[in-house]
Amino acid sequence: MSDYLIAPSLLSADFARLGEEATHVLNAGSDMLHLDVMDNHYVPNLTIGPLVCEALRKYGIKAPIDVHLMAHPVDRLIVDFAKAGASYITFHPECSEHVDRSLDLIRKHGCKAGLALNPATTLHCLEYVIDKIDLILVMSVNPGFSGQQFIPSTLEKLKQARELITQSGRDIRLAIDGGIKTDNILEVANAGADMFIAGSAIFMQPDYAKVIKNMRQELQKVK
Repeated sequence: MSDYLIAPSLLSADFARLGEEATHVLNAGSDMLHLDVMDNHYVPNLTIGPLVCEALRKYGIKAPIDVHLMAHPVDRLIVDFAKAGASYITFHPECSEHVDRSLDLIRKHGCKAGLALNPATTLHCLEYVIDKIDLILVMSVNPGFSGQQFIPSTLEKLKQARELITQSGRDIRLAIDGGIKTDNILEVANAGADMFIAGSAIFMQPDYAKVIKNMRQELQKVK
């Protein structure tokens, strides 16, 4: 697949200048923005709510916004983020009492629907809802904090997820989140990922465009 997407995670951006940071990283060559929503309940951190997504839209951000809900319960947040301007809404199956219903709710509100899988979460829950999924997000760290190290066993999980997508015959994005950087993006892409969420690898560097360019150069080497 040649249409790889790079989605910087704003969790690592300067929150005092979030609109500027979002504009800067998009101008640097990224495809979309990733918002990590944490509730200090499902994960041990507290981040942002729908008002931040809405504020980015009001600021003038037109690019797709991928909202990753690490919160329980999710249904109310799905509705609120859809109204706030989300493009994708992804949640963890552990955070919904009825995964099928929550996926329907996302699509009903005009967004693309995704499921996020923690390192120890199996792929089995995807099998019966694959027809309602636009995005599978494989976590390569345990969710909650940026700057963690990539978990190597994720590579095999990506391969299995890619096979499941191929068998389904559907147009489903396979995203990876956690510890993604220039020196491992090629290996991750070769395992099947086509959407790369990177936070500190981009925002902790002085030149966003250089990092993104280097990532794309690595992706050109995919077998």
